[in-house]
Amino acid sequence: MNYMHKDLSKGRWKTLSLAEQMANIGSEVYRAIKFKNKNNLEYSINSAYRALELIDITIEAQYKKHSIKEFTRLREVLCDYLLGDNEYNTDERIMKYFDNFAYILASRKGK
Repeated sequence: MNYMHKDLSKGRWKTLSLAEQMANIGSEVYRAIKFKNKNNLEYSINSAYRALELIDITIEAQYKKHSIKEFTRLREVLCDYLLGDNEYNTDERIMKYFDNFAYILASRKGK
């Protein structure tokens, strides 16, 4: 597979904490939403694909763990919201899910 995040796909992603991984995914989702709201479809789709790639790398890193189900569901919801017909009626509140991970990181760095 030809990864956009080449250094992360080669193993560096596994060295990050789950909070760091999710915050990075959230950054791409935020960009996709921002560009979608600005009607910049090309940039929105590119950001969505980067977010999905990071989710895929996370799923690979979680191999044989119980959390795979949550990541595959997250991938499904984001595909529907950012690239599909939004059948799940997801909205920008999805960012609250990712904000929690950014908060965890910020609180760790504040210590």
